[in-house]
Amino acid sequence: MVEHKIRSDVAGRVWQVLKGVGNSVKADEPVVIIEAMKMEIPVVSGTDGQVLSILVREGDEVAEDQVIFAIESGA
Repeated sequence: MVEHKIRSDVAGRVWQVLKGVGNSVKADEPVVIIEAMKMEIPVVSGTDGQVLSILVREGDEVAEDQVIFAIESGA
């Protein structure tokens, strides 16, 4: 199994966490929505897999390129 780190594309505030630990995700599926400059920006999984850990909560401030999720994939 390989652990993939999902990073925020922008600085902002976590508006919504869409997946929980243990949930399955598909590549390009949104896992978090970040609010920045009055826009809602989805952060997507880069691979198919299972959510291993969530490092943010709704309302948290995040920096650009901050690790926010870990996904475990079979490849």
